[in-house]
Amino acid sequence: MVAASKGLKVRERRSTQRRVINRVAQYHCGLGALPRTCMVTNISESGARLYCETDMPDAFTLALSGDDGDIRRECRVVWRLGGELGVEFIDRHAR
Repeated sequence: MVAASKGLKVRERRSTQRRVINRVAQYHCGLGALPRTCMVTNISESGARLYCETDMPDAFTLALSGDDGDIRRECRVVWRLGGELGVEFIDRHAR
């Protein structure tokens, strides 16, 4: 980041801290649709950063298995940059 290399501090805009996980997950687009694979690169209580080689819809269910158990969250895309996208969780936290 250019600002950081010049000694300027960049203000963090996220309300919750994200943690890097780099874990494969599945996303579901609706009834009858087969789940597809994506990579979750980081996650927080309020959202996640994903990478996917195929186009993802604007809203979907994300399913992630890990050390903390299985997580299913309803997501809404808030930004896209090539194959990367940021999502906001639009449901209450549920396992």
